[in-house]
Amino acid sequence: MDYKEVITQIYNDVKPLFGQGKVADYIPALANVDPHQYGIAVATVDGQIMGVGDYRTKFSIQSISKVFTLVMVLRHMGSSLWQYVGREPSGTAFNSLVQLEFEQGVPRNPFINAGALVITDKLMQLYAKPKEAILQFVRSVADTPDIYFDTAVAHSELEHASRNLALGHFMKSFGNIANDVDTLMDVYCHQCGIAMTCEELAKSFVFLANRGVNPYNDEQILSMSRSKRLNALMLTCGFYDESGDFAFRVGMPGKSGVGGGIVAVIPGRLSIAVWSPELNPHGNSIMGMETLERFTTDLGVSIF
Repeated sequence: MDYKEVITQIYNDVKPLFGQGKVADYIPALANVDPHQYGIAVATVDGQIMGVGDYRTKFSIQSISKVFTLVMVLRHMGSSLWQYVGREPSGTAFNSLVQLEFEQGVPRNPFINAGALVITDKLMQLYAKPKEAILQFVRSVADTPDIYFDTAVAHSELEHASRNLALGHFMKSFGNIANDVDTLMDVYCHQCGIAMTCEELAKSFVFLANRGVNPYNDEQILSMSRSKRLNALMLTCGFYDESGDFAFRVGMPGKSGVGGGIVAVIPGRLSIAVWSPELNPHGNSIMGMETLERFTTDLGVSIF
């Protein structure tokens, strides 16, 4: 298939939608991002990489980073991880406190903020230098050494982390957080502040389209079974309280972030990353959602 032709046509069709959403403003460093940016990149399992628009512009990946840390922890802990975090859609906002009390401090899934904090807490127990380990892993799966934290974004998040600190302390009161919460928050905000391009993101997710194998160095990142299960989690939980609608409209496992990025995969074929900073009320990129819906519709290919 000529994916470049498809994404170029979609880019031209979707570009006029600028102005329908707004950038994340609860993190001041993100509020200053130029909203009129839009990029698409595709990476195939056989090594093709193509893009259009602002696909080589760095941006803060935010919650997309939760997939990377989950993979790192899952490789070590396996199924024992699931006693600390669930595998069900939350149906509530990504930073909600509501369910934690009813469920005794065990977050509903790894992709809401509470669940991601539990995953990062476990990662801190596994790695002596967790921030360095996260960067090393992301650089490896993206086959790109030039990936760093956007420290301005990380520090901005740290200064406005009251809700996440509340989540951390609440779970610690139930015994589901082991580390000092302030130290945990520093690692968490840095992982969310990783800056990547659409091209780098698309490359970094190809292993999830390739049965867990990184095609750039043939490393088995996850077993085929765990890769399948992670794709299932992304499909059901990867878009906060809009996950069902994304599955309905797009039909791909994926993960979004409030920096405006979305990355999704078609197993056996490809991964695709889209970035446009203007968000809908659920915290997902308006143009990103539209792009991916058109992509699977125009190609006639999804996981269903």
